[in-house]
Amino acid sequence: MLSELTIKEFLKKVASDSPAPGGGSVAALSAALAASLTEMVANLTIGKKSYDDVGDEMKAVAQGALRLKNDLILTIDSDSNAYDDVMAAIKLPGNSEEEKYLKEQKIQRGLKHAVTVPLDVAEYAIQVMELAGKAVKKGNKNTVTDGAVAVMMARTAVLSAIYNIKINLKAIKNKAFIDKTSKRVKELETEALNREHELLLNIDL
Repeated sequence: MLSELTIKEFLKKVASDSPAPGGGSVAALSAALAASLTEMVANLTIGKKSYDDVGDEMKAVAQGALRLKNDLILTIDSDSNAYDDVMAAIKLPGNSEEEKYLKEQKIQRGLKHAVTVPLDVAEYAIQVMELAGKAVKKGNKNTVTDGAVAVMMARTAVLSAIYNIKINLKAIKNKAFIDKTSKRVKELETEALNREHELLLNIDL
C-alpha cells in the first residue's frame, strides 16, 4: 500500500515513469498532512492554562482532524487504484458488439469511481479547512503558522482534487452525473478559496 511506504519510497514512486500514483494521491496526501498539522495545533493547545476556555473545543478539533486524516490516508491508495481500474477496462477486448458494450460499461463505471475518489478528497479537505480555521483562530498562538500551513495545504488539496475530477468528467457520458458533480465542484472551489482568504487575513505576523 502507498500509505505504508516511507517518505523517500513514496516520493520515488511518484517520480517514476508510472502514471500512478500521481496528482490524485498527492492531493490526498496533502490533505492528510493538513489534517495532521491541525491535530498538532489542537494538541499543543489542550491542557495549556491560558487556553482552558477553548480546551473542549480543541479536543473536538483534534478528534475531527484525526478522523479526517485516517479517511484521507485510505484515499491515497483509492485514487491510484481507481486509475488502475480505468486502465484495465480500456485494455479489455472489444471485438464483438457484446465485448464492446461490456468494455464501455466497465470504463464508465471506472471513470465514475475515478471522479468519486477525488471528490471525497475535496470534501474531506474542506472539512480540514474548517477545523484548521478554528485552530488558527482559537489555538495556541505559538503554532499559528502551522495552522496557516494546514489551511493552505488543505486548499491545495481541494483545488488539485477538482482538476482530477474535471479531467475524468470529460469522458463520462451520464449527463445527470456530470451536472450534479460539476455543481458540487464549483461550490467546493469557491468555498476553499473564500475560506483560505478569510482565515489568512486573520493571521497577523
